[in-house]
Amino acid sequence: MNTPAVTAEAALAFGRDVYSGHGKLEILPKVAVGSMADVAVAYTPGVGHVVRELIRRPEALHEQSAKDNLVAIVSNGTAVLGFGDTGPHAAIPVMEGKAVMFKMLAGIDCMPLVIAEKDPERLSDIVLALEPCFGAFNIEDVAAPGCFSIVRRLERELPVPVLHDDQHGTATVIAAGLINAFRVLGREARGQRAVILGCGAAGTACVRFLRELGIEDIVVVDREGILESGRTYDREHFNEVAATTNPDCIRGGLEEAMRGRDVFIGLSAADLVTGDMVRSMAADPVVFSLANPNPEILPDAAEAAGATITASGRFDFANHCNNVLAFPALFRAALDTRATNISLGMCMAAAHAIADSVPAATLGAKNILPSVLDESLCPRVAEAVARRAVAEGLARVVPEAGEVETHTRALVAQLAARQASLPARK
Repeated sequence: MNTPAVTAEAALAFGRDVYSGHGKLEILPKVAVGSMADVAVAYTPGVGHVVRELIRRPEALHEQSAKDNLVAIVSNGTAVLGFGDTGPHAAIPVMEGKAVMFKMLAGIDCMPLVIAEKDPERLSDIVLALEPCFGAFNIEDVAAPGCFSIVRRLERELPVPVLHDDQHGTATVIAAGLINAFRVLGREARGQRAVILGCGAAGTACVRFLRELGIEDIVVVDREGILESGRTYDREHFNEVAATTNPDCIRGGLEEAMRGRDVFIGLSAADLVTGDMVRSMAADPVVFSLANPNPEILPDAAEAAGATITASGRFDFANHCNNVLAFPALFRAALDTRATNISLGMCMAAAHAIADSVPAATLGAKNILPSVLDESLCPRVAEAVARRAVAEGLARVVPEAGEVETHTRALVAQLAARQASLPARK
């Protein structure tokens, strides 16, 4: 069932008309301070004992700080939703909204850090300097190609996990959606022919994830047309993608790329796909038009042109292929295992767990992905990802079987109990 359209007034009121101040977030203490004795223990002189303990035993930081449940959401506002380079100020509500999803779905505390710095090296320096406070970093809405060098450097130098949501999160949910789309259609991934529109962070990662599913025939299209090996592109990641895609050496633009394809994945901009392009695809095509807030083609228009299964990144159509289905669980698992990084294997474990969360009895063309409000989704996916982290030797803490799922459920329940006491919205 489609959700009601979101009006501008409703969206603006959500962060404006709250019980205290403005915005979607606040910071609350976990400890009660009701007397001067409590003040003395919580602050000074009590913290002196904690400082001495940390000097003696640095690993005690995991016992004495919020680090292991605190994620920094880092952006510079250069690739915000479908708006592009909005600058840092317009990115802040997006990061606050993401922090709400982290807390609501996985019990993770987040700090939005929108930084007025476009230079990838300097932005990386800032993130590295912030490491002592945070258990993980989420890079969000940072434009390609700078995001690639930022993530590579942070993965190499940070002692805690880093995830770029446009790469890891989006590609994970696309993989989950395709797993179930192929189940509905009775197809194997191997032998499918896919076209990806957009060679930014998400599109580039999608190539890797589709290959991991078994799809070998992939064509990628960007503003310059179909990427071809043998050509030299200004952006290095274009050259890397071109070298491993387009096995039949197709030339042209999007119209040529879509002809005869089984799967379309749009990670670009609004209204770039026509009904005729969908009609030119193979029989019973899968069309994921994921540009936000307005897709390459609306799902109902794609279906009218012959698409059998459609998905979008919006929540007012069926099959919400949105990264919120993945990133809370990926981070919950990474934090609970104190993983050194978030691997492709961990993301694929999440993709399969997300797909398996749709009961076979309800699986269908209009229901290939679970609801973000499914209370069992995040705990179950986090458990699967944690098991994969342990299996790959990435976990510095090895939880008991089922422990991550139980912990996630408990954190979410605690938040629900606290929110029940909040004043009603104005």
